Formats: sequence, C-alpha cells, structure tokens
Amino acid sequence: MGNYCKGGIEMAEKKIGEVLKFFAKPSVAAVHLSEGELQVGDSIKFSGHTTEFTEVVQSMEVDNKPVQKAVAGDSIGLKVSDRVRPGDEVFKILPD
Repeated sequence: MGNYCKGGIEMAEKKIGEVLKFFAKPSVAAVHLSEGELQVGDSIKFSGHTTEFTEVVQSMEVDNKPVQKAVAGDSIGLKVSDRVRPGDEVFKILPD
C-alpha cells in the first residue's frame, strides 16, 4: 500500500493490477486484476514510466459483457481518459 496526495489530502492506495494492453480507438485498457476487487464508481490511479493519472471507473467489461464489479483473477476492459501502456500498475484509491 502507498499514499496518494490529491489537493493536499493524502489518500491511501493499494495495487490491484496491471495494464496488459491499450486500445487507442475506443480508449480502453485491458487490465488484469491481481488482488482485491474493483467496482464502477471506484477511484483508480495508473502509474508507469510515463503514465500518472487518476480517474473514476465509469464502466468496465469482463468477456465483452458490462459488469459492475470485478475481482482478483479477472481480466477487464476499462474505458480510460488517457493513454496507458502495458506494464503500467493500477492502484485503487482507498477511501478513509
């Protein structure tokens, strides 16, 4: 677990997975969840050599079907607002 600072407020974060692939046209990241769970509405952070941004999960898919929740072991498709790269780490920002 680490910490993330947003607007001067420090927030806890936990690594939950890794980017496998990025699809530019629909702006979707293929992510493998290695631990924990992720739900629509959760805040996440992408972090890598040239990647560093946070956003709220708006939608996600497992096996090309929309889902509200994914768990460790799932490979999911996530709509993202910026480019991500294979190997980028995905962190869930934990509420206080």
